[in-house]
Amino acid sequence: MPRRVMASLVSGLRWLFHWHLAGLLLFALAGCGRAPLHQSQAYVFGTLVDVSIYGEPEHRARALENRILQEFQRLHDSLHAWKAGSELDRVNTAFAAGKSVDLSPELAAILTDATALSERSGGLFNPAIGHLIALWGFQRDEFVPVRPDPAMVQRWVSANPRMADIVITGRRAFSRNPAVRIDLGGYAKGYALDRAAHMLRREKVHGALINIGGNIIAVGRHGDRSWRVGIQHPRRPGPLATLELPDGWAIGTSGDYQRFFELDGQRYCHLIDPRSGRPATGVQAVTVLIPPGPQAGTLSDVASKPPFIAGVAGWRAAAAAMGVRHAMLVDAAGRIHLTPALRPLLHFVSQDVQLEE
Repeated sequence: MPRRVMASLVSGLRWLFHWHLAGLLLFALAGCGRAPLHQSQAYVFGTLVDVSIYGEPEHRARALENRILQEFQRLHDSLHAWKAGSELDRVNTAFAAGKSVDLSPELAAILTDATALSERSGGLFNPAIGHLIALWGFQRDEFVPVRPDPAMVQRWVSANPRMADIVITGRRAFSRNPAVRIDLGGYAKGYALDRAAHMLRREKVHGALINIGGNIIAVGRHGDRSWRVGIQHPRRPGPLATLELPDGWAIGTSGDYQRFFELDGQRYCHLIDPRSGRPATGVQAVTVLIPPGPQAGTLSDVASKPPFIAGVAGWRAAAAAMGVRHAMLVDAAGRIHLTPALRPLLHFVSQDVQLEE
C-alpha cells in the first residue's frame, strides 16, 4: 500500500480514537453528580456507539443498554448494504435482476421515508447510488482506497438511479431502474437513534444520551440540567465547540475526516455527490441540530448530507430545504459558517475560530 494512503488510514483511525475520548470526557464531566451515570460502548454500523443512562440502578441501566445495543445490531444486520444475506442485500440483488421482492414492513416504511427525504433534498441525499459508493471503495469491510475509472463513474451517473425509481405495492417492491443499489449509510444511524429514544421513553427513563458515531440524541435531562455534548473539530483531536442538548433534541455531523483516503495529496471522503459521482469537496464538516420530533434522530443523520454536498455556495438553501434552522458548515479553509439560530447556542473551545457572516 502506498505510504501516503497508509498514512491517511492511520490518521483516520487516530481521529476516530481521539473523537471517542473527547466524547467520553465531555459526558463524564457532565456526570459528576450524586446519581450514577452508566455507559456502554460497542462497535456497530461501522462506528463507535456510546449509550449513557443517568439516574437508574445499575442492573436496570445495564439491561436497558444491552437491549439497545441488541436492537442496533439487529438493524445493522438487516440494513447492511453489502453483507450477503441481509434484507437490504436481498432487495438490491432483486432490483439489479429486474425482479420484485418481498419487504418487511419495517424496510418498506424506511424506503418510503428515505424516498420522501431524497425528494425533499432535491436528490442530494440519494441512498440509491450504492454502485458509486462501492466504486469508490466505501462498501468494504476491509477498506482499500481506490481511484475508479472515470468512465465507470460516468456510467453510473448517467444511469441516474433515484429512490423514486422504487415502486412499493403492499409488501412487494421493484425498481424501474436496475442501476438502483440502496445504501442506507446516511439514514440507518439516525433511524436507530429514534428507535433507542422510543424504547427509553417507553421505559420511562429520565435521562439518557445515545451517540452513534457523532449522531446524538438526548432523552430527558442529566439531573437538573441538559446534557452537554461536543462537536468534533474536523482537523484536530477534541471538540471544536460544545452546546447543551435538551430533551428530545438531536445533533449530527457529516465530515470529510470520518471515512476518507488521500492519493497524490487529494482527500477523497465517503460523501458522494450524486451529480458528479465523485466525493464532495470544499467542505470539512456540516453539523445540524434538530428539535424534538418523532424523526429527530433520522433527520440528524440525513439532513447534514445535502448541505455538505451543496458546498459553501448552496449549503444554506440545502439546509432550509430539509427544514433545518440550526446548522454549521466548516469550509475547506477551516472558516466557520453558521445559521443565525445556531450561533448563540455554541461555545467554541478553540481560540482561533474564524467566523464568516
